[in-house]
Amino acid sequence: MVKHIVSFKLTGTAEERMEVALKFKAALEALPEQIEVLRSMEVGINSNPNETWDVVLTAVVDTMADVDVYAKHPAHVAAAGLLAGHKDSRACVDYEF
Repeated sequence: MVKHIVSFKLTGTAEERMEVALKFKAALEALPEQIEVLRSMEVGINSNPNETWDVVLTAVVDTMADVDVYAKHPAHVAAAGLLAGHKDSRACVDYEF
């Protein structure tokens, strides 16, 4: 099994970042029903005002090859597109467990 963990720092005011984060969260949480290789998806929006990262997701798939299948799936590409013009930074870690 592989955990795919990604954090995003968004641009804009706090209100703009929250609006984008909520739309992104909803789109991501719908992905397990649309992408066969995706075993689970958990999405969190930062609630600590002392931290600078806005959104984190944890996806679980069976293999590293499935990470690529998930990344290229049209539903995932559409969800990621919601961040267009709003993404400042992205950090990712994929690990087998």
